[in-house]
Amino acid sequence: MSMSFDRYMKDMVQPMRDDLTRVGIEELLTPEAVEEKLPTAKGTTLLVINSVCGCAAGQCRPGVAKALQHDVTPDHLYTVFAGQEKEATAKAREYLLPYPPSSPSIAILKDGELVHFVERHSIENRSADDIAAELTAAFDRYCK
Repeated sequence: MSMSFDRYMKDMVQPMRDDLTRVGIEELLTPEAVEEKLPTAKGTTLLVINSVCGCAAGQCRPGVAKALQHDVTPDHLYTVFAGQEKEATAKAREYLLPYPPSSPSIAILKDGELVHFVERHSIENRSADDIAAELTAAFDRYCK
């Protein structure tokens, strides 16, 4: 029973992963991958905490994809999937303190330090265009 449920969940969330990987965002699937990439990333990093919720589908992922069409974008693009790779997500969230866990959410780090953070409550009641506008403004501020 568990194996078929796990397979079902994997099949169900794959399109949610693809929304981000198709625009060039690399998935960090283990805590080791997070440790290898986030603290040592020079320049700017976009980190998306992905999730299965409706606001991730309707606002977060489309907003991120639209923002990445901007002339100025972060040097590194990563994502972890809350509720799927729990350990990797927990490790990534260590870099988002003092913010409490929030998914979906979007972080911009500069040389490994958090400089901009969009929490779930700032995603769920806004449009993808609004989120893209906030991100592109942050890209212009931190990524030049």
